[in-house]
Amino acid sequence: MVKFLIGLATGVALVFLSVILLIVVALRFRESAPVIASNSVLVLRLSGELPEKPPVELPSFMGDDHAPLTVIGVWSALEKAAADGRIKAVVLQPEGLSAGWAKLEELRLDIDKFKKSGKPVFAYLRQPGTREYYVASGADRIYLGPSEPVMVKGLRAEMMYFKKTLDKIGVSMEIEHAGKYKDFGDMFTRSDMSPETREVMTSVVDELYANLVAGIGAGRGKSPDEVRAIIDQGPFTAPQALQAGLVDALRFEDQMWGELKERIKAEPSRVSMDKYSRITAESVGLAGKSHIAVIVGEGDIVRGNPGDDGAGEGSLTSYGFNKLLRGVENDSLVKGVVVRIDSPGGEVTASDEIWRQMNLLSKKKPVVVSMSDAAASGGYFMAMTGDAIVAYPATLTGSIGVVFGKPNLHGLYDKLGITKDAIERGKNAGIDSDYTPLSPSERTQLKEGIDESYRDFVTKVADARHRKFEEIEPLAQGRVWLGSQAKSRGLVDEIGGLDKAIEMVKQKAKIPAGERVSLMIYPGRRSLLDLIMKKSQEDMLEAKIAAVLGRMPFHAWMRGGYLRTMPYWFEVR
Repeated sequence: MVKFLIGLATGVALVFLSVILLIVVALRFRESAPVIASNSVLVLRLSGELPEKPPVELPSFMGDDHAPLTVIGVWSALEKAAADGRIKAVVLQPEGLSAGWAKLEELRLDIDKFKKSGKPVFAYLRQPGTREYYVASGADRIYLGPSEPVMVKGLRAEMMYFKKTLDKIGVSMEIEHAGKYKDFGDMFTRSDMSPETREVMTSVVDELYANLVAGIGAGRGKSPDEVRAIIDQGPFTAPQALQAGLVDALRFEDQMWGELKERIKAEPSRVSMDKYSRITAESVGLAGKSHIAVIVGEGDIVRGNPGDDGAGEGSLTSYGFNKLLRGVENDSLVKGVVVRIDSPGGEVTASDEIWRQMNLLSKKKPVVVSMSDAAASGGYFMAMTGDAIVAYPATLTGSIGVVFGKPNLHGLYDKLGITKDAIERGKNAGIDSDYTPLSPSERTQLKEGIDESYRDFVTKVADARHRKFEEIEPLAQGRVWLGSQAKSRGLVDEIGGLDKAIEMVKQKAKIPAGERVSLMIYPGRRSLLDLIMKKSQEDMLEAKIAAVLGRMPFHAWMRGGYLRTMPYWFEVR
C-alpha cells in the first residue's frame, strides 16, 4: 500500500510538472517581437552584478520583468537603440551596482558610442555611490532627488584576514606557492597585508583612482585636479553635489521626465531593457552577412563533469567550455571568434585542458581574446594562444603563478574530541591529510611540482607573447596587474572593450571594416527547463556559498590540488 501511494504521488508530481513545462513552452512560442512606439525612451536600470553569461529566461508571470542584464546585452541594446528611429533617448538609472570596474568602463564606452547618434542620455540617481556616479557621469545631464545623498568619496580596498579566528579554533593552513606575489592563503596565515600585497594593492588603487578621476573629468568637463578636489569634499548632500557640479539639477523623477519631454519635443513612451532586448538587430538594419561568435568564459576554472554544457553559473568548466569551443570550431558559418574571459583562475588541469582547446580553435578560426573584470592566473593562462588580447584599463590581468593549499584541522578536532588514526604506505601518502601538517619530504615534493608548473606557465606566456622566458619571468611572480599596466608591459595588446575586439577579429577574418556583422553568443540564454533539468544540488550549494564570500574562486578551492588562481580577491569601493 505504501509503495502504491508513493508511486501515485510521484506520478501526480510528474504530471503537474509536465503541465507547467508545457504551459511555459506554449507561452514562449506565443511571444512575439514587442511593438515599440515612436518617441520611445529606453530605460536602462542597472543594479547588482552585470554578468557575462546570459541568465535563465523565465516567463513574465514567473518574475522575469527584471531579468539580470548582461554586458553583451547592454552593449547590443544601446547599439540597436542608436540606430532605431523610434528610440529618441536613453535614461540611465544605476542603483546598487556591484559590477567590477572593467565592466563599468564598458558601460561608459557604450554610452559614449550611443551619444554619437545625437540622441540625449539622461541619468537619474538615487543614493549613488562611486560606481553609480562613474557610469552616470557619461550622461548629457545628471539628475538627483532633492534629498538624495551622493556617496562619492574616493576609493578604498579592504582585505579580510582570518588567522586569529583560525587560531582560536585550532585550524592552520599549509600553503606552498611559486612567485613572491602569489600570496595565496594570506587571509588564513596572516592578520595584515604582506609587503608584496601592499605594493600591488597600492599600485592597483592608484591606477583605478586615476582612471576614475579621468572618467568623471571627461564626462563633466573638469580637469583631473578639479575632480580630485571635489572628491576630497565628499560625501555630499544633494545641494552640495549640485554646488560642486557633480549633478545638473535636483529634481523628482517625474520632473526629470518632464524636462526630457521638452528635449525630445514629444511625450516619451518608456521602454524597459527586458522588452527592448527582444528587438532583433535585423529589424533596425544592423544585421550582417558575416557571423562572429562571442564565447563567454566566466567564473573560476574547474574540470566539471562530462554533462556540462558551458552555461552553468558560478564556474567555468573545462568540459562545458571546450564543448562550446569545439562547436564553434566546426561551424562553417562562423568567420571569426571573440573569446570573452572573466575568471580569476582555478584548477591547473582544467586550465590546461581549456588552453589546449583554445589553441586548436585558433588554428581553425581567427580569434581575439576580450578580457572583462578579471583574466588572471588560469584565466590568463587559457588565453595564451598567440592571438591578440584586448583588456580594459581596470581588468585584473596576469597573476602568473601556481599555488597549493590545504587546511590542518588537528587542533579543531582536538577541541571537538575527534581523533584520527591512519595506516600509510608510501613516503608521501599523507600529503593531503587534514589531520597532519606537511612533512619536510611532502613539502619538498609539492614545491618541485609547483615550480615545474610555474615554469610551464611562464614558458607558455613567453611563447604566446613572442618574448623570451627571461623577459616574462620578472612580470610573473604571481603579480596581479591592471589592464593598463599589462599593456605597457606587453602582457596584452590593446586597451578597449567589445567594439575593439570585434574590430580586430573582423580585420583578422578579412571582413571589410565598414561591413556589419551578426554576433552569435555562446552559451545562449537558458530556459526554465534547462534550470530544472541541469541545476545540481552541488551547484546550488556552491552558488550560495560564493554569494556570501563574494567572487573568491570557491569552486576551485573546494577541489584542492595545484591551482592557478589569483592570490587574493578584493573589491575596490
